[in-house]
Amino acid sequence: MSALPDTRAGQVPAREAWPEPVASTEAGAVLTDLILTTFRLNARFLEAAQDLATHGNLTAAWWQVLGGVLDQPRSVAAIGRRMGLTRQGVQRIADLLVERGLAEYRPNPDHRRAKLLACTDAGYWSIRRISLVAHPWGNRIGDEVGADELRTALATMRQLIAIIEASHPAPEE
Repeated sequence: MSALPDTRAGQVPAREAWPEPVASTEAGAVLTDLILTTFRLNARFLEAAQDLATHGNLTAAWWQVLGGVLDQPRSVAAIGRRMGLTRQGVQRIADLLVERGLAEYRPNPDHRRAKLLACTDAGYWSIRRISLVAHPWGNRIGDEVGADELRTALATMRQLIAIIEASHPAPEE
């Protein structure tokens, strides 16, 4: 990596002083295109999730946090790691879910201060109502793309995540 001028004070160096980037390889250019396409796909997924979540009177963010505890209660930090969210963001949503009776805090036998978030029957009912529309939606789109292509895409995404996380681990909370 080349040394870059310090621009934290908001000063932009003269263009002549700008370093030249390394030329992209074919794979690097394709990865850049994949990243930009992923941004667009993420936006479409978030729009769809928001629409689907309304069927359970949830937001997409609430659905995501509840999704982190459907199989078992977890700490806020564990939900964040599992769902790719910050601990603070999960905490804010978890408190709202508890306030609305969709989740509850339970004692954590492994940690006195870090309680476990668990889904209540009201939370499971909201998720069930979403699944009534989400499953047909997913089936339709999944069938159009095909299971084999989706498995290949999933394997590639997991490989990219592993490579990126190995070179830049997420901060521990």
